[in-house]
This record gives sequence, structure tokens and C-alpha cells, in this order.
Amino acid sequence: MLRGIANAFRVPELRKKLLITVGILLLYRLGAYIPAPGIPFRQWIEAGQAITSQGGALAVLNLYSGGSLARVSVFSLGIMPYITAQIILQMMQAVVPSLGELAKEGEAGQNRITQYTRYLTIALAFISAIGYLFLFKSQGINFSAMPGVPEMLENVIVVVVLLTGGIIIMWLGEVLTQYGIGNGMSLIIFVNIMAGLGPTLAQTWNTSDMGSLITIVTLFVIMLIIPFIVRIERGQRRIPVQYAKRVVGRRMMGGQSTYLPVKVNTAGVVPIIFASALLYLPAQLAVFFPNVGWVQTVANALASGWLNWVLSVLFIVFFAYFYTSMVFNPDETSDQLRKDGGFIPGVRPGSATASYIKGVLDHITLPGALFMAALAVIPSILFSLTGNQLLQAFGGTSVLIMVGVAMDTISQLESQLKMHNYEGFFK
Repeated sequence: MLRGIANAFRVPELRKKLLITVGILLLYRLGAYIPAPGIPFRQWIEAGQAITSQGGALAVLNLYSGGSLARVSVFSLGIMPYITAQIILQMMQAVVPSLGELAKEGEAGQNRITQYTRYLTIALAFISAIGYLFLFKSQGINFSAMPGVPEMLENVIVVVVLLTGGIIIMWLGEVLTQYGIGNGMSLIIFVNIMAGLGPTLAQTWNTSDMGSLITIVTLFVIMLIIPFIVRIERGQRRIPVQYAKRVVGRRMMGGQSTYLPVKVNTAGVVPIIFASALLYLPAQLAVFFPNVGWVQTVANALASGWLNWVLSVLFIVFFAYFYTSMVFNPDETSDQLRKDGGFIPGVRPGSATASYIKGVLDHITLPGALFMAALAVIPSILFSLTGNQLLQAFGGTSVLIMVGVAMDTISQLESQLKMHNYEGFFK
């Protein structure tokens, strides 16, 4: 591992990408500690206790924002508006024919969809910024450190700053994806979860006489689960492929046997992220109505409890199939095999091959999706029974995201190292 990291810094291109990745993530974490304008210092220190002590949806939203919400920082909106916009645009591609055709136009079409995602992110961030202003006001946080400024203008300034922070996060995520290593959105969520790990461990350790024992047992169970997550993430079904012999000039080409790898978890951590974003969207909308009891009840029911568990399983399975169908097209794969002179033994080329590949995808996607759903739901059930904050902050969903993002980032680094004739991280 250490040799692989040293080799990565020997390649100028990789070194630049690594430095950009680390720099952007540090810049993002810095923004999480910059308070919104007008908040007195004492209220800024005590704001986190007022917001996160309620638990439920707000505690989870604070987790995915890396503590920015509790600090009333300029990055309070977090990455959620961007993720929600991506979900909406990707689902609309399957419903709106014009967007579906645009997605098939290659790079130009993807650029148009990316632009639409940005516009939608700005709209959602603006709505969320107004809602968060209502939330802060309901918790007794007054932006009174701007003397001589009318209250209405104070509110406008806070909303504009939060909106700008959301736009900056979107820009940082896109720059990270384009010029860094890994997926920017996933890396930002990874850093947010890791940022809350230390304080949560310390809080659980000092909660009671059994706090240290609970922390050790929880961490031990997590260490046992990680190998199973890695096995599912790396697992694949290998479909045998045979290439027909053909004569090219005076040479005999083809005739070799190979395989078509189909991952058990083709969608990666995307179903978990998308399901979490949808389930906590009502909590973001509920901040507009801080004093309406039934709205808060519905938001908390969707964020925790049996309704959250059932919907989590359904959404994770749905997005696993949905995202897999978007990134792996059996018809295109079958057509490419036919053009290259390849075929699956015992299966006719063309539509029969496409149906066979689709059947394999459907069969192996379900176990992977159910495994992810179980890991996401079981720690939530245990948290509801024990009240252990470590299970909420570092439960199955968080572990799945962290392990999946880490593996994806390392895989990208390893592939680029091998392109430059270096050994990868794994032998």
C-alpha cells in the first residue's frame, strides 16, 4: 500500500490529481467552519446543541453535511441539493423521451444534462436556504451581529450566503470529479461522514459506564462487516464468451475464449446515496414549518422508525435496478459482441444474447441490493433499541458509503498506476 502511494506521487499527472483532491476536500472542510453572517459568536457555539439535540431527521442531515448544519456555516446546505437534482434528472431520462434521447447523444448530450442539473441544483438550494433560515429562527438563533441592518435585509443576506455556499459545493464536486481522483459527490459525503466519526466516538465513550464497552463492540462488529462489503463490491458473474475464427489477410484471427464480467453490485453506493437523499428530502421541506406538529411527525417518521426501514429497502432495491439499467445496456453489449464476432456458447446472437445478459443482471442485482438494504436498515433498528449514537453516525449506511467510495477511488488510482507500468495497491 505504501509503495503504491509512493509510486502515485512519482507520476506527475497522478501527483497533480492527488494534490487537487486533497486541496479541494480541505477547502470544503474549511467552509464547514465559517459561520453564516450576522450570528453572534456565543450563539454560533451553542447552535449545534439546539439543532442536533432533537435527533431524528435533523441529526441525520447534520451528519451528511459534515456538521455544517449544526455550526450554521456557509456550507449548511451540504451536497444534498446537488444529489437531489441528479436523482430528478436521471429519473426524468426514463420518463421524458427528449431527455432520454439527449442522454444518448454522447458528450454533447451529457453536457446539456449537466447544465440542467446545475440549474435545478440552484433552485433546490434556494428553496433549502429559505427553509434553513426558518429552522435557525425557530431554534432561537438571531442574526443580530449586523448593527443598523433591517431584519428583512439580514434574512436576505443569510439566504444569499447559504445559496452561494451550496453553489460552491456543487462547483467543488464537479472540479473534484473532473480534475481529481474519484467521484466528487461521493468523496464529499465520505469526508462528511469521517468528520463526524471522532466526536461521535468520544461522545459514546463518555456517555455512561458502559460507553467504552459499547464503542469497542460496535467498532469490532464494523470491522467484521467490512470484508463482506468488500466481497460483494468485488464480486462478479463471469459470462463465457467465445470469438469465432476468421481469416484476415494471411493470418487467422480470433478463436480465443474470454468472459464478460458482470458485477454483483454494478450500481456501487449510488442506491444508498439516492435512497438517503429521497428519505431525508421531507426533512428538508419540513424546516419551512417548524411549528407545525404533523409536518415534523411525518418528516421524523420518514427519517427513522419502521416506515423509514421499509422505504429504505424498497428504494435501495429500486435504485440498484434503475441505476444498473442506466450504466449497463444489454442490447448495446449484445450488439458489440456480434460486431466483434463474439458469442455466448449455447445462446444465439442478437436479441437472445441481450435477453440472456439481462436475465443474469436481474438475478445477481437482487442479492447485492438486499445485502446493501440489510446493512442500511439493521443498524437503524439497533439504534432505535439501544440509543447508541455511534450506530446512527457510523451505521451500515455510513460504512457502505465509506467502503464503497474508498474502493472506487483506490481502483481508479490502481488502474492509472498500471497504465504507467507501476505496481498497483494490490498484488
